[in-house]
Amino acid sequence: MKSDELLIALQTFGLRLGNSQNIQGRRGGAGPTDHKAVRIAGTTIMVPVYNLASDVSPFTASDPDDFGTTTIMKNGEQVGFGLFPKVPEFYKHFSSDGVPFWKIAQLHSHNVLATTVLQNCIRYNDKETSCQFCAIGESLKNETTIAFKKPHHLAEVAKAAYELDGIEQFVITTGTPGTPDRGAKILYDSVVAIKKVLPDLPIQVQCEPPNDFRWFQKLKDAGADTLGMHLEAVEEEVRQRIMKGKAEVPMDYYMEAFEAAVEVFGRGQVSTYLLAGLGDSAESLITMSRELIQIGVYPFVVPFVPVKNTPLQNHPAPDRHFMKMVLSEVGQMLAEADLTSDKMKSGCGKCGACSTLKVYEKKALEVIS
Repeated sequence: MKSDELLIALQTFGLRLGNSQNIQGRRGGAGPTDHKAVRIAGTTIMVPVYNLASDVSPFTASDPDDFGTTTIMKNGEQVGFGLFPKVPEFYKHFSSDGVPFWKIAQLHSHNVLATTVLQNCIRYNDKETSCQFCAIGESLKNETTIAFKKPHHLAEVAKAAYELDGIEQFVITTGTPGTPDRGAKILYDSVVAIKKVLPDLPIQVQCEPPNDFRWFQKLKDAGADTLGMHLEAVEEEVRQRIMKGKAEVPMDYYMEAFEAAVEVFGRGQVSTYLLAGLGDSAESLITMSRELIQIGVYPFVVPFVPVKNTPLQNHPAPDRHFMKMVLSEVGQMLAEADLTSDKMKSGCGKCGACSTLKVYEKKALEVIS
């Protein structure tokens, strides 16, 4: 298989790891979860390995050799090779008050540190309001994280991960608290602490649009380099069905927040997640991406991955042909607008491992140049 086709197929079908004890992924929690990072032909992607779809995937991985290299098979036939990043050194260490660093933050892809500061959300425990795809409470239930990462926790783990493993950016998200700032204050305190010890480490903060857009400047002044505010779904019917509580924040308000945030952080330094496969049509995803790009917001289009122990655990992953159609179109628009991921200072779009959008950006740039 061509490398780009293999990348898309793995993110669609997932990868079976068998009974190997030498490969560890991430289970539960917010953000990319039930995943494992794998590097193929120079591109690192997050591949589902612990969800129901991956249990029946035609793709399997051999036990990695001493260098972390694995052979990828499809229905028993070799289709490529992958490289699994090694377990980071900072996982072996503890905070000053005894918390294992791996419970505070996790390595995503091969060079990104990521955390969820508040491991809960005002909507999570209510089936009427919770986002149907979210597993933010699973890792807390399984005691693989802590409920709240204090500012000193984040500063200490960032310093260790930077010095021991060479992480290049820190992505900080949060469950939404019951305060009007929707988590901006928690993020502000976190960034201040981290920047005191690592002033040059690029940081992205992620939250819902706050009630007061002055928070954008406060976050920027604290040291945040980029901002993520995630739409996830686009069509109103899908928003109401999949994430009824979050849909209480109107799309118009999101667009106003995006415009205000771009004024502060700059064009291309504000981003949003669009989860393809929740029910939005390809046309809707492409149209919304075009509107966001015109504002200066990077639309990070990601294939939806069903996560175990969520209401959508049996929801089908998006068809790879559907993903190719959407990603090729959005990649073309990003290249033409000169709003590509390589220009972002930090964030999920900068990392790019949860999607193959970068592949299509590069293809479009090659044609343009």
